[in-house]
Parts: sequence; C-alpha cells; structure tokens
Amino acid sequence: MNKPFRFFFLFPPLLLLSACNDPAVIDSDEWQLGPFVKYDNNPIMVPQGDTWEAKDIFNPAAFAEDDLIYMLYRAEDSTGIGIWNGTSRIGLATSSDGFQFDRHPDPIYEPVSDWELPGGAEDPRIVKIEDTYWLTYTAYDGETARQALASSPDLFEWERHGLIFPQLGWTKAGAIVPVQINGKYWMYFGDTNIWIAHSEDLIRWTPIEEPVMRPRPGMFDSGLIEPGPTPLITDQGILMLYNSADDDLVYRTGQALFDINDPTRLLKRSDHFFLEPDLEMEVDGQIPNVVFIEGLAKLGDTWFLYYGMGDSGIGVATYREE
Repeated sequence: MNKPFRFFFLFPPLLLLSACNDPAVIDSDEWQLGPFVKYDNNPIMVPQGDTWEAKDIFNPAAFAEDDLIYMLYRAEDSTGIGIWNGTSRIGLATSSDGFQFDRHPDPIYEPVSDWELPGGAEDPRIVKIEDTYWLTYTAYDGETARQALASSPDLFEWERHGLIFPQLGWTKAGAIVPVQINGKYWMYFGDTNIWIAHSEDLIRWTPIEEPVMRPRPGMFDSGLIEPGPTPLITDQGILMLYNSADDDLVYRTGQALFDINDPTRLLKRSDHFFLEPDLEMEVDGQIPNVVFIEGLAKLGDTWFLYYGMGDSGIGVATYREE
C-alpha cells in the first residue's frame, strides 16, 4: 500500500481509457490509497459563534488548487426541529498546510426551497470539471433526504439545478467521477447500497436500477455503504473511498476499484476497513461511533482525508507518498 500512485487528473478521457491496458486483471494488492494516519491534534475544526455554525460542524468536502486546500463543510445551528434540532448550511474554509484553516465568515450555500427546509443543505461533495465547480448535497425537508445539485464558477455564486432524482424519493451521497468515460459523466450514489447514474451534461442524470455495490454480511460494511469523496482516476481504474456501517451502526471506511472502461463494474474491494471511530468525539459525538469521509485533497506529496467526527467536529487523516 506504500507504492506511489499515478493519477491522471490533467489527461483527456481518451488517454485515461488507454492508460489501463486490462483493468479486469489486477494481481497487486497495492491498488488502495494509504495507509492513512489520523492527525494527533484532531479535531482540526469545531463549532464556533452563536449563529449558523454554533451547534455542530462535520462531513466536509475538499479539493486542492493553487497551493491551497479548499474545504466545504456542513454546519448546523440550533433552529431546526426534531432530535438534532439543527438546520444545515455549507461553509467554506481554506488552508495552506492542510491542518490550520481560515473560515469564510458567512455560509456560501444556504437552503432556500421547501424540499431543503427545515433540515437544510447537508453533506456536500465537490468536483471541478473544466471551469465549473459541481456541488452535490443532501436536501432534507425534515422527512425525506434527496440529492440536489448546484454549479458555480467561483464557489460563491451558485446556479441551483434542483433535485437530481425527484422520481426516486430518498437519495443521498452523490460522488461524481471527474472525467467523461465513453462519452458520459458518471456518479455513484446511495446510502444503503451504492448505485450509479450517467449524464451527458452533468445536470440531467439517468440512474441504473441495479446497485454496483452492496453491503457484505459479517463484515465491517454489513449494514450500509455510501460513497465518500470524489472518486480518483488511477492507472488501475476508478478508485472510490467509501463509508460504511456494520449491523451495530459503527461507521468505518473502505475502498473499492471500478473498471475505467465500465464504471458499473466492480473489480476490487477492501477486506478490511482503514479508519474507525476511536477518539472521544468520534465515539461519543452527536451521532456515536462515526467517522465519515467526504473530502480528499493532495498538497505536495501528502494526501489529506477530511472526515466528520461523530457528526460534531472535523478531523483529518494523512498519507504521505514516498
């Protein structure tokens, strides 16, 4: 697992497809990213103030650009309804070292529609394709969680595209593959099984009925599975880091590899989790026994994996390539 990876962020799709001669034949166990080690000073961000991010912050998306890491994080106030009593908004923070973040004073994305209130805009995932940032998030009206979509040229001015799958009802966790494959864009989604959908314009999405991944009885991901950060394009396929829970609802993380020529085809899946809740905030937070990954960024030779700690604060784990 310490073998350096070749990532193809800047290559066009045609070269990406030719980079893997036979992705169905993978003999090496070194297809996973890591190992990741939790930062000694977690949490790196906690709630602050008495308004929109006063109650809890967690489940951040992240990316690196121009020697900075940009983090889009979920923040809750105390004005909602129900057991958790918080409306969620999306905040923005930046860091030059991956650990110390400067926060923008106001939310960059707020819930405004009936289908995203009073619960709010939850669990952002972000990908940049050409000159546009594409944000997927969970819109929660207090009863039903639904995937929604927005786009922006600068992370501040957003065009709202509405619900991604209005016909499906409950849907969560849309992770868009950052390149076209076979003339289409692809998105993994779901919070029980993991499904996939495709699009030609990144706005209108067609889901495929059959799941591409399911929970595995008797393993760390026996209860549910859910996509994590934006998938990575590697020389062995599409690498997806994912969230899972067992039958006792203890959340841990795994990795899966999909065919670069057929994103519906699962090639490899980790037999062992690589992060689990063991710190106080992870074990005894707003939701107990949770580590939840959504943000992955690289600065220099170091990968930063950002995660929610018990739905209460934000932590990071790192992997340095040798």
